Parts: sequence; structure tokens; C-alpha cells
Amino acid sequence: MTMLEERTLPADPPGMEASVERLRRLREEVRRGPGDRATRAQKARGKLTARERIDLLFDEGTFTETEGLRRHRASGFGLEDKRPCTDGVITGWGTVYGRTVFVYAHDFRIFGGALGEAHAEKIHKVMDMAEAARVPIVGLCDGAGARIQEGVSALAGYGGIFRRNVRSSGVIPQISVILGPCAGGAAYSPALTDIVLMVRGTAQMCITGPDVVKAVTGEEISHDGLGGADVHTRTSGVAASAYDDEESCLEDVRYLLSLLPANNRELPPTVPAEDPPDRSTEALTALVPSDPGRSYDVRTVIEEITDHGEFFEVHEHWAANVVCALARLDGHVVGIVANQPAVLAGVLDIGASEKAARFVQMCDAFNIPLVTLVDVPGFLPGVDQEHSGIIRHGAKLLYAYCNATVPRISLVMRKAYGGAYIVMDSRSIGADLALAWPANEIAVMGAEGATNVIFRREIAAAEDPEKARRARIEEYQRELMHPYYAAERGLVDDVIDPAETRSRLIGALAMLRAKHVLLPNRKHGNQPQ
Repeated sequence: MTMLEERTLPADPPGMEASVERLRRLREEVRRGPGDRATRAQKARGKLTARERIDLLFDEGTFTETEGLRRHRASGFGLEDKRPCTDGVITGWGTVYGRTVFVYAHDFRIFGGALGEAHAEKIHKVMDMAEAARVPIVGLCDGAGARIQEGVSALAGYGGIFRRNVRSSGVIPQISVILGPCAGGAAYSPALTDIVLMVRGTAQMCITGPDVVKAVTGEEISHDGLGGADVHTRTSGVAASAYDDEESCLEDVRYLLSLLPANNRELPPTVPAEDPPDRSTEALTALVPSDPGRSYDVRTVIEEITDHGEFFEVHEHWAANVVCALARLDGHVVGIVANQPAVLAGVLDIGASEKAARFVQMCDAFNIPLVTLVDVPGFLPGVDQEHSGIIRHGAKLLYAYCNATVPRISLVMRKAYGGAYIVMDSRSIGADLALAWPANEIAVMGAEGATNVIFRREIAAAEDPEKARRARIEEYQRELMHPYYAAERGLVDDVIDPAETRSRLIGALAMLRAKHVLLPNRKHGNQPQ
């Protein structure tokens, strides 16, 4: 039996030096963990140990552990004979690029990382400490759910975690990194956090496992097929990104933390801007076709505008018809929401509305200004969309924008039709500055669709219906869809040269940096669900 598993510690030999030596040896055993056999098994699964993960997350030598000597008090089912230190979770704090961050990391080598009473209390404590210190917290999840041998006490532990997740929501950044199993009640905590990242091949999230699914529904499916990284980044939208290895995942966690403020009362960190703020973005003229029917990848536009072309995209493979990304303009962090014409022509649907709404809410919570790049033909029509609730889901994005108090700038790059134009942070719902490029088309709908509605009878009665239709389309475009129609009516503040886009956005954001909005006195709004 190792020192970690001793039920009682023998009395110290007399003298402080001996006591210190004994403490040193105990700490060394705690650091090594349960033994080489368990470590080899963890490696055989293709996973790092919890301490290796912590070393990758924090600046070298900055991690301070809390409650490393904690052991459970449970008995029954053999638990009284197995009382290892840490109780299967490592907690503490360190620095990431010099800024304090808290962490809890499940140690799968001990009880499979399963949550018991002492385990949960350690997580509760570190979450409380993060909230009190007003700094981010990262959860490195690799656990087998509730510790069944401890019964309802384990379930109550999850309740305490959920309550703290909600209490800290919008107060401090919370990031969940799924590096192994995360099943049952354990899956709800990541869902309550700001960003969820997963590693392919080892990470799974599900409420009920494949065996239960088969017993109840008769469906056969693997762990990866039910709740693997690609499932949650492409189908369910639970996770923001998936990675092939833990090292690259944790490096992106560090990068993400460098883009977020410590808490909701601070601005995001700035860095010295080496990319000139007045750099011309003339390439945008060629990147975006003037023909509204031709597609392009809006990420090339984001690359051209942002500092050094760098940005952190969330939910890249889910609801890909809208792009949501964190980036920097002149060294200052911004959140970018952009319609993606390369996928479904950039139309808004249920998934895109939910994705963009949550991103807007996160940016607003953490004082990150919003830049919206608009090229939207409307909301996706269809029976499935209507029956699945496109009205309430689309209203989520509308609510998120209307409720946001951070600086907000919208830029119409090409087309902006109907209700989707209004929802994409138009001037009428509170954008601080609305800009447009010279080829913009802002209208209730496209010219052809509008003509078919307005002049339907006239065209049908014409001697040459097609000629009459073309003439009316040209008239509609000339009268209601020319690039300066919205500007003449104050719905667009300025029509700008695409080459000026970067400098105009940077200048406007600098002007809005001290923006302050007083909201009505209310407990909270009743946003669409």
C-alpha cells in the first residue's frame, strides 16, 4: 500500500526536518499518482495524464495545487480500503501568458475519474475561488460519471457544479475540454460553459451510453458514433472545435484564453499592433464577386481584414452557413459574425441562428465588440424549418443583437434581403454604425422575386411576358435596389470603398471604445427558447 492509500498516517518522527522530509515524500507520491500500471493503461488509451495536461495548459512552473492530500470518507463496496489522495481530480491555479487561470482536471487513473463527494467538493471549492478572484476556469474532463458506490451524494455533487456554472455564466470565462468519457450528469456541466473543445478518438459526451440506447430503442451504435468529437462539432453543435491530439487542443485553449478578458468587468487583453491599422484591403474587391448569385468563402474576407489574417473560429463545421470568430483589429479583440455564401448561399436557418445568437451573447457578456459582415439572401424556406421552429430560433439571434450593449458595427458587403437583413444587426435594431460597400443590395427581397409578386398579373397579361418581366425587374432594381437607396434614408451611415474596410472598422471601434449603455431595471429578459 502506497502512502497515497494509507488510511491513517503514522506519527512523525520528532523534529521539523523529519516532518518536512516526510511531507516532501508524500507530495512526490501525490504527484506521481496511483502507480505505473495505471499510467501505462492511460497511455495505452492514447491519453495524457491529468498532470501532463496541466503542464501543457499553464506557463511553466506556475501551477499551484489545492487539496492535493484530500481523500474520500466513503465506506462500503470496498471503498474504505481505497482512499487515494486527490480523490481523482487535480485542482488549483496557474498562469496562461502571465494571467491567472483556475483548473480542475479529472484523473482517470483514480476511480476512472468518477465523481464522489470529496471529488465534487474540490471542484466546488476551485469554482468558488475562480469566481471570487474573477478569473477564468478551465475544466479538463476525463471521468466516468458519478461514483456509483457513493450513491446520491455523488449526484448532489453534480448539482453543486451546475449551480456554480450558472452563477459564473457571463461573469468569468468557463471553458470545458473533453479529453475522455463525459457521460450522464457530467455532460451537462460542459453544456453550461462558454466554449467546449474535444479530442477525436478519446473524447465522448452523451447522456446515456450505447448499451442503454440499445436496450431502450434497439439501435446499435458505437461510443464515437453516439457522442464523439465529430458528432458534437458537426451534428449536435455541443462542441466548438475538435482536435486530433491533446497537445494542439490545449495550445488552442491557451490561445482562446488570450482573447478573453479575466471577467465581465474588464476589457479583453490588447497586444501591440504590428499590422498597420491603415493597411489597404484592396484585395476585397476581387475576393467578393459583384454578382449576388456567385458564391465565395467569407473567411477570405475575414483574413484580409483582421490583424495578420488570424482568427479563432468557433463551431466551424456546425451551421457552417454563418461564421463566428474571435480576432483582433489593431491589437483589440473583436467578435465577427459573417454570413457564409459558400454554404447554402449564406441563408439563415435554425442552426445558424442558434450558433450566431450564442456567440453574440458571449461577446456581449465579456465586453467584446461585434463586427457583422452581411451577405444574406433571407431565411431558409421550407416545411421542415417552419415546423422545427425557425420563428423562435430566428428570434434568438434578433434578441441577442437587440440586447447587446457592446460596440456594434455592421457592414453590408453585397446582398441583404428581408427579415434576415434586419436580424443581422441592422441599424434599426441598434447597430452603432452601419456601413455598406458600393455593390450592396438592401431590399425586402431580390428583384426577381419582388417583380413576380408585384407585377404578377401585368406580366401574365403581357404580349411578351418575359420581356415585360425583365423590364419590371430593371425598374425595381433602378428605383429600390441601387447602392445608395438605404444611405439616402439613413439606414446606412456610409457607403465605403472595400479597400478602406480595415481602417474604417478600426477607426469606428476606437471611437466606440468608451460606449456605455444604461439598461432598464429588470431581473432578466424572457428570451426566446
